[in-house]
Amino acid sequence: MASKVFFSREITNEKVVELYKLLGKNLEGKVAVKVHSGEEGNQNFLKPEFWKPMVEYVDGTVVECNTAYEGSRNTTEKHIETLKKHGWSEHFKTELLDGEGPDLELPIPNGKKIKKNFVGKDIVNYDSMLVLSHFKGHPMGGYGGAIKQLSIGVASSKGKQYIHGVGVMEDFWTSDHDSFLESMADAASSVIEFFKGNVAYINVMKNMSVDCDCCAVAEDPCMGDIGILASLDPVAIDQACLDLVYASDDSGKDHLIERIESRNGVHTIETAAELGYGIREYELIEI
Repeated sequence: MASKVFFSREITNEKVVELYKLLGKNLEGKVAVKVHSGEEGNQNFLKPEFWKPMVEYVDGTVVECNTAYEGSRNTTEKHIETLKKHGWSEHFKTELLDGEGPDLELPIPNGKKIKKNFVGKDIVNYDSMLVLSHFKGHPMGGYGGAIKQLSIGVASSKGKQYIHGVGVMEDFWTSDHDSFLESMADAASSVIEFFKGNVAYINVMKNMSVDCDCCAVAEDPCMGDIGILASLDPVAIDQACLDLVYASDDSGKDHLIERIESRNGVHTIETAAELGYGIREYELIEI
């Protein structure tokens, strides 16, 4: 049976809430809202004002995790300052899940490449998660969407190194590429298991650069905006986004597709489907 993916070509914050309501999912208890806070200097990340009605609707706390590379978010002190500069702290309750150690180790018994994941210990403060993803390209993953937010996004700084290095911290930048993609898929499974599936996903296909919001110096968007997608299946929603890029008649899509294909981005989706926490077959329901 195909997973449902709701889709709107209209990109407004009100439409985000409308699509979320169609999921029929009541995120229980204290809700962690995972966003990408944006590296300082990045011009493409989706601003807090855009997400405000959605975060308020679930009465969520915006959560982030420190990065594992030099920049404006690789230490708790700098990341807190970036959250302020970008307006997240002004609009929402915010928390860095790995703001203070030690990390929480999540098991991945069925992982293809890694058997554990390291996340910020404060994830235990939450009962459910709303994953708000800005769909775009990525220098290493090929694309960034729901699965990346669940894996690299939720991993602590140490966890990011562990995923990138496929379990060997010293191989952070030098691991086998497809194995890294498989490790991302592995890590995402541990977060879904932690929340017992009490997770919902929204991907916004806007400001689509070949670069991620983690890049302080990013290319400008290479193709026009496509829309908003919502689903309870992280695999289906990412697959639908890829398919919408390929189906677009925007000539700029070739640049984004080259980035995705040159990094074998679809392999993350393939692996996630093999791990069984989502399926690639979906019904796209346009609203």
